[in-house]
Amino acid sequence: MLYKYKLAIRLTIAFLSLIFYKLFYIILIPLTFYSSYYILKLLNFSPTITDNIIKISNYNLKFIPACAAVSAYLLLVLLITLTKNISFKKSLLIFITGSFLILAMNILRIELLIIILIKYGADYFNTLHLFFWKILSTVYVALLWILLTKLFKIEKIPVYSDIKFLIRLIKKD
Repeated sequence: MLYKYKLAIRLTIAFLSLIFYKLFYIILIPLTFYSSYYILKLLNFSPTITDNIIKISNYNLKFIPACAAVSAYLLLVLLITLTKNISFKKSLLIFITGSFLILAMNILRIELLIIILIKYGADYFNTLHLFFWKILSTVYVALLWILLTKLFKIEKIPVYSDIKFLIRLIKKD
């Protein structure tokens, strides 16, 4: 397939991901919410669920859409689709691997925050929650992308490699 068609398909997927990102919520909110709930049950914290709230000890923890970390998955999709010369099969494998690692880390984050809330109180919870949200989540996705590029032997840089290639094509003409 010609480069221009591959580029058009990749840009279309990236664009559609941005437009229909709310579809991620349909899958990720229940997956994250119920995974967190069942792990808390396994850890003998005796949680209960009412709507989107996990009740545990004296706390009612409201699970909001941001808890599902959809922006991390969306960033992963964009990094994959905006990177030149990744086959569809490899893109799918990268997305599945990356998504699993994002989900696992997000559930670990939720569990850790809940345990800290119960054991040490709201002040520690709030401080650590802000640290995870504002700093660690961005660093995690960046490090995850670096890991995935090494694991799947990706040599191109998102966006930059396409621009560099297009500039070379224009200079040839």
